[in-house]
Amino acid sequence: MSTYRDLTAPIGSRRAPVLRTVGTRERRSHLTAPRVPTVGIDIGGTKVMAGVVDADGNILEKLRTETPDKSKSPKVVEDTIVELVLDLSDRHDVHAVGIGAAGWVDADRNRVLFAPHLSWRNEPLRDRLSGRLSVPVLVDNDANTAAWAEWRFGAGRGEDHLVMITLGTGIGGAILEDGQVKRGKYGVAGEFGHMQVVPGGHRCPCGNRGCWEQYSSGNALVREAKELAAADSPVAYGIIEHVKGNIDDITGPMITELARDGDAMCVELLQDIGQWLGVGIANLAAALDPSCFVIGGGVSAADDLLIGPARDAFKRHLTGRGYRPEARITRAQLGPEAGMVGAADLARLVARRFRRAKRRRVERYERYERYAQARRDRDTV
Repeated sequence: MSTYRDLTAPIGSRRAPVLRTVGTRERRSHLTAPRVPTVGIDIGGTKVMAGVVDADGNILEKLRTETPDKSKSPKVVEDTIVELVLDLSDRHDVHAVGIGAAGWVDADRNRVLFAPHLSWRNEPLRDRLSGRLSVPVLVDNDANTAAWAEWRFGAGRGEDHLVMITLGTGIGGAILEDGQVKRGKYGVAGEFGHMQVVPGGHRCPCGNRGCWEQYSSGNALVREAKELAAADSPVAYGIIEHVKGNIDDITGPMITELARDGDAMCVELLQDIGQWLGVGIANLAAALDPSCFVIGGGVSAADDLLIGPARDAFKRHLTGRGYRPEARITRAQLGPEAGMVGAADLARLVARRFRRAKRRRVERYERYERYAQARRDRDTV
């Protein structure tokens, strides 16, 4: 008796492409992913940025909105994401959506386990959004998506082993090896900011003391400036005058601007932050031995005022210095849009799987139709 399976290709040959690992797909995605537009979403504590990105990393259109004040409700932020995607879909043929979230994302890239600036706690973000949008959805940590973008289109092109460090309010990070994002067993690798570099040092919001981000981040930069200003230090007169005595108005971008204008205290503060950055990078080099460190995030706008001292400190603290190759340290090229661009590009992997799955469904249907027609023809004989 003839069966449906008798009329199809061998099972092994048909299923082989499906059994590749996610890592293999990622390594090949920039070569084999469909060259279709996708949407990238970058979610932070203060803003949600969305953009349509083509296969070459070009932003075709970008929208930005403030993170909803009622972010204590996960659904409010999800509503904002859906509205942005639908708005962009009105003008572009969108094939998938990638989301870079500022928080811990599980290894399956479905749930946001914890987001420090939003109320997501074990939130099944991918499933919730997939149910509301007509295209596949991918969710990842925002540092991972930024690192992917820099590897594909920015400062990390051509590197086989790359570590990205994002300096903002705190410190985030990501690891890429052979074109694959290393997420760890539980999906939360790359939280470099909470390495303890000063035992018993400054208290960190994570609950520990002496974390790296307490010495090399936007928060650390502003804290040091405010302490000097509050003490009415003579070296702080420039910034005190700039804020007209309102010390709470001191910000990281302000310090960078004054440093560029030659304010000695601001230059010194950036040097201090840079030196601590170099110490942490030397520790990461000892553990991971990458070929390149890419420095991104808002604080990296200080450029050589920050990265110059970081390179010097890295050389001084590197284990085995003088007897080993030294990793390159460079500033990220894509700026604040890196997370959005990377999320969109990673989403092409999902778009490819979606298109393959759809094609397989069509092929199965066509095989079934051929089988049914063969049965009908046989029955009429």
